[in-house]
Amino acid sequence: MITEYVLFGLPAGITRDEVVQGMRDVAPRWRAEKDLIRKTFVFDPAANQAGAFYLWKNRQAAERAHDQAWRQGVRARYGSDPVIRYFDTPVVVDNALGQTIEAPAEARA
Repeated sequence: MITEYVLFGLPAGITRDEVVQGMRDVAPRWRAEKDLIRKTFVFDPAANQAGAFYLWKNRQAAERAHDQAWRQGVRARYGSDPVIRYFDTPVVVDNALGQTIEAPAEARA
């Protein structure tokens, strides 16, 4: 599994309600991603930034989802370039599901 961290700046004056509505608007698109395990949206009003933590089955899926067209869309909507980092995610403790999830051996690199 791969955790992908995405963060981008927001336009001046954008409200929390507008940011949250944007998150709601794109949620169905992310629900349709077969290789996405989980997405956690984040918002930092003090830094005027938003983004997400994604848990993917593999890095290739993350890179496909966040291709140049997606990056250009972020630039067009928010006026900033997203910063993306990837982390190997060998184990996830999920208290909501009551599970500890380990990456399959073939997914470890």
